[in-house]
Amino acid sequence: MRCWNTLADMGSTRFVPAGFDPPRSLVTDRFRLEPLGPQHNDADLAAWTSSIEHIRATPGYPDGRWPPLEGMAPEANLADLRRHAEDFTTGKGFTFTVLDPADGDVIGCVYLYPPETEGHDVTVQSWVRADRADLDVPLADAVAAWLAVAWPWERPDRCGRRRGDEKPE
Repeated sequence: MRCWNTLADMGSTRFVPAGFDPPRSLVTDRFRLEPLGPQHNDADLAAWTSSIEHIRATPGYPDGRWPPLEGMAPEANLADLRRHAEDFTTGKGFTFTVLDPADGDVIGCVYLYPPETEGHDVTVQSWVRADRADLDVPLADAVAAWLAVAWPWERPDRCGRRRGDEKPE
């Protein structure tokens, strides 16, 4: 199963109900989420390029297409961030940067996009920098709990992830 959506694969319509006002933040004592935008370009680029192998080993990134091994020019990353910000504005997808609450540094990202598989109503993916790997499961679990109470979806595809307290089947 392929979970990582390429921007070219994403549809052109909203996948939340008309009138739904998407949450713009999730705050915990270990991280803070806010919509990803062009203002995050330098820190976002530094975060993912420092952790390419770690991200590729994270559940939800199985096809080896992202992040690119060769990195990306700052201008190309900026274009991606602008596209994510436009998706958020139009309701086509919702991407959040994950920030350290102490210093505001980018430590990861969360993507909420239309599903590619039957039986789901959203695809959820996240990554954290390699030096913050201890936050991988807590972030994914916090996002899953947030989706259950603040978003309109009922059947998320967590791309092979289980809650940290779930046992494998």
